[in-house]
This record gives sequence, C-alpha cells and structure tokens, in this order.
Amino acid sequence: MKTFIRTALCASILFSSASMAAMMSDNTTMVGGAAMYPSKNIVENAVNSKDHTTLVAAVKAAGLVDTLSSKGPFTVFAPTNAAFAKLPAGTVDNLVKPENKATLTSILTYHVVAGKYEMKDLEKLLKKGGGHAELKTVNGQALWLISNGPHNIQLKDAKGDVANISTYDVNQSNGVIDVIDTVLMPK
Repeated sequence: MKTFIRTALCASILFSSASMAAMMSDNTTMVGGAAMYPSKNIVENAVNSKDHTTLVAAVKAAGLVDTLSSKGPFTVFAPTNAAFAKLPAGTVDNLVKPENKATLTSILTYHVVAGKYEMKDLEKLLKKGGGHAELKTVNGQALWLISNGPHNIQLKDAKGDVANISTYDVNQSNGVIDVIDTVLMPK
C-alpha cells in the first residue's frame, strides 16, 4: 500500500509539474506574482498583477476596460502601484472621482500607443533616431524614447519626467505591455 501511495504521489507531482510547464510556455511572463498569458488580452492579464491594482482601478474608473480589451494592437506602458505612490498624496483618489474622468482618461491614454512595439522595435526606432525617438500616444500627445545603454530604454513625458522600463515584452493577445516605474504625465 505504501508503494502505491508513493507511486501515486510521484505521478501527481510529475503531472502537476508538466501542467505548470505547459502553462508557463509560449512567452508567458510573470508580473506582480501572476502569469501573463499571451492568449489573454491586456485587461484580462492586468487584473491578476498584484503590482498593477491601482492602474486597473484607474482603467475601470476611466471607462477604458472595453477599449483595452478590444482587438488593438496596443503597446501599454503600465505604471506599477509604486509608480502611482510617487505622485503627491491624494492625487490618485482625486483622479478616480467621476468629475475628473476626462483628466484621468487623458493620463491613462498617454500610456498607450497604437500598434505593438516590442523592445526590438523600440530599439530600431532609437537606432534610427540616434538614441532618441518619438511615439504618438492614443491621447494624441508625444512621448519620447531615450536610450540609456544596451537594452535599457527610458520614456520621457511632456513634463520632462523620466520612467524606466523594468519589464519588457509582456505579450498579450491584443498587444504588449511594458512595465514602468513612473506615471507619465501629458501637458
């Protein structure tokens, strides 16, 4: 009986490991303690990241869930909770109020670029521009790419603040997410 139980336990562990390996294949990336599956869209994945709860709440408050769940493709520069925490006290609470929806939408769409730009695409733009490049965001304003060494790209917003990309190429069914450490602000 003990042999049977040990065999069953070993088989269970083997199948569990194989299942987990299969789930983690296909360019799956871990963000905020959760697997980001390329078969899911931007919103379906973002809601599972412990590092992006503020962003998800803001996207819901701005009414952008349907947009970011649509076909795309989009490139989303996704600020972490820590990035939002760097804003002055009360800023996020104020922005998610219904009367500030237009301002919140402007800020959030400033983090979105139409099209799918993986790191290699951003690096090509930077090479072409001699270390600098400009992207037009969904809100219509420019966002600047800055090369900060090999495989190190920063973003500069309209106010001159700089965000570092900490995680590149989190592939989604409708685009790609790059995780950033600063909330970007439009004019």
